[in-house]
Amino acid sequence: MKKFLLLVLIVAVPFAHADNSKISPDLQNYPSSQKVQVIVQYAPGTQVSCSGLLGLVGCLLNDVVQLGGTILSDLPLVNGVVAILDGNGIVNLSNQSNVVYISPDRSLVPTLSNAAVAVNAPFAWQSNFTGAGVGVALIDSGVSNHPDLYMGILPLSRVVYQQSFVSGNSSTNDQYGHGTHVAGLIAGDGLLSTGPFYSKTFKGIAPGANIVNLRVLDQNGEGTDSEVIAAINQAIALKSRYNIRVINLSLGRAVYETYTLDPLCQAVEQAWKNGIVVVVAAGNNGRYQPTDGYATVTSPGNDPYVITVGAMKPMGTPTRVDDLIASYSSKGPSVVDAVVKPDIVAPGNLLTSLEAPNSTLYNEYPANQVPYSYYVNGGSSASSPSYFTLSGTSMAAGIVSGVVADVLQQSPRLTPDQVKARLMLTAYKTFPQSTSTTDPTTGITYTDQYDIFTVGAGYVDVEAALSSTALAKGTAMSPIATFNGNTNQVYLSDDASAVWNTSATWSNAAVWGSSQFVSGGSTTSSGTTSSSSAVAGSNALWGSNALWGSNALWGSNALWGSNALWGSNALWGSNALWGSNALWGSNVSGGEQ
Repeated sequence: MKKFLLLVLIVAVPFAHADNSKISPDLQNYPSSQKVQVIVQYAPGTQVSCSGLLGLVGCLLNDVVQLGGTILSDLPLVNGVVAILDGNGIVNLSNQSNVVYISPDRSLVPTLSNAAVAVNAPFAWQSNFTGAGVGVALIDSGVSNHPDLYMGILPLSRVVYQQSFVSGNSSTNDQYGHGTHVAGLIAGDGLLSTGPFYSKTFKGIAPGANIVNLRVLDQNGEGTDSEVIAAINQAIALKSRYNIRVINLSLGRAVYETYTLDPLCQAVEQAWKNGIVVVVAAGNNGRYQPTDGYATVTSPGNDPYVITVGAMKPMGTPTRVDDLIASYSSKGPSVVDAVVKPDIVAPGNLLTSLEAPNSTLYNEYPANQVPYSYYVNGGSSASSPSYFTLSGTSMAAGIVSGVVADVLQQSPRLTPDQVKARLMLTAYKTFPQSTSTTDPTTGITYTDQYDIFTVGAGYVDVEAALSSTALAKGTAMSPIATFNGNTNQVYLSDDASAVWNTSATWSNAAVWGSSQFVSGGSTTSSGTTSSSSAVAGSNALWGSNALWGSNALWGSNALWGSNALWGSNALWGSNALWGSNALWGSNVSGGEQ
C-alpha cells in the first residue's frame, strides 16, 4: 500500500501544481472546467505542426489533445499553436518540459487637419520622395476602396494585396472605419481634395507607397493575438513580392508579462529581424490618473525593437512650434520590463483622412464626419462621403509609417535599426516643460511633463531624417529604465549591442535631448557609475518627485506593486481603461480641442 501511495503522489504532483512561470498572470487560477482559447509557445524544435497528413497524425499525439484540448491552428512565427483548453489542461500543460509559455489569445483594439506640414513632409515630396515602390503592410480593420489610394487619376489601386484574418469573415473591406483612415495618413494622395476648388488637401506622408491590406479587426474593432500574429507571418512571407519594408500596427492591448514571453512581441521581433520596420501605436491611456498616465504603453508597443509612437496635437496651425502632447497619449516606461517608451511622437489629434462610409465609426460618430465647407470653397454643410476625422496614437503611428516609407525610398539599404535610430536622432526636441488640458465633460485637468517617458526622443521630422547621413552601427533597442533610491534618479541601461552612447553622435543627450539628463555623471550599460565624458554624456534623468520620483512610480507599493495594475479597478482591470466606452470615448475619437 505504501508503494502504491508513493506512486500516486509521484504521478499526481505534476498535475496538481502549475508551473506558474509558464502561465500568464491572467490565466493563473483559471476555473478548472472552463475552456479558453490560448496561445501555447514551445521550445525550439519541439512544436508539432498540424499541417498535412503527417502533421494531422502528429497533432493527435500532441500534449494539448492528450489533455482534452483542441488545436485550432499553427503559429510557426512564435513556434506555437492556438488551442482551446480548460483550467486543468492549462495547469497540466504548464508542467510539460517542451512548453515555454501559455497565454490567452487576447483581444486587441485600435489605438486611434492633415499633419504633413508639422513633420515637414512637403520637403520630402519636393525632393520626389513619396514612398514610391515601398510596401506598407497595414494590419488593421481593412481598407475600403478610395480614389485617394489610386495610382494618380487611373482607377488602379495602390492597395496591391488584400487578405482577411478575421474569423468567419473573408471580406477585406473596412467595416469598422479605422484601417482606411490610417491608410490615408500613410499613403493617401489627396486626389479628391486637390485642385482650385479646394481650400484644404488631405494627403498622406508617403502618397506613392503601396498598401498591403491585412485585415485583423472586425466591424467592432476587435481582433485577437493569433489573428495579428498570422497577419505578421503573411507580411514576412510577402515581403519580397511587394517590397514590404514597413508594418503598421495601430492597435494594442494590455501588457501582462515580459516582452520576452508575450507572443505578440515575439512576432513583431521576427518581422524586425526579417528586415521590416515595425511601427506601433503607444496606446491612448495617458489619462490614467493613479500613475499620471505613466506605464500605460500597450503591447506590442512595449517591445524594445519596434518604433512606438505617441500622439501630438497640431493645434490647428501649420507650424509645429505650438504643438502639444495629447493628454490621452500613453507614457512609458513599460509595465514589467520598464522599457523606455514611446520612441517618438507624431501628429495624432483631430486628423482628417479617408472615410469608410457606413462603417461602425462613421455611424457612431456623426460629429466626426467632415462637411464639404471644411475643405471645398463655397461648399455646403452636408457631410462629405470621402473624409473623416479621428484622433489617437493610431493616427500618429500612420504618420510615422509614412515617414519610414519616404526614408526607405531614398535609402533602401537601411536596416530597421538604422531607420529607427535615425528618426530618433533627428526628431525635433524643443518642447515646453509642461502643459495642462481640462476635459470639458468631467472638469478634470491633466498635466503633462515633456519628459523622456512622454515624448520619447522627440517629434518626428521627415526633412531632418532625409537630410541626415547618420548610420547606426548596432541595435536601436530602446533602453531600460532603472531607479536609484539613493540618488532619487532614473537611469538608462542600454543593451550591450545598442548604438546609444557609443559616440558623441549617438549619446543619450543627443538622441533624447540634453534637457532630459543630469550633468556630471553617467551610468554604463551594466548599471555601474562612471565619470562624465564628452563622448558618453550622461545617463541619469531628472528624477524629481515632480516627474517620476520615488513616490510617483518607483515606490514598492506604486507602479510595480502587485495591486497597482492588476486589480479589477486598476489599469488593466475590466472596469478601467478597457471598458467598452474607455478607448472610444468622445475625447479620443473626437479628439482634444
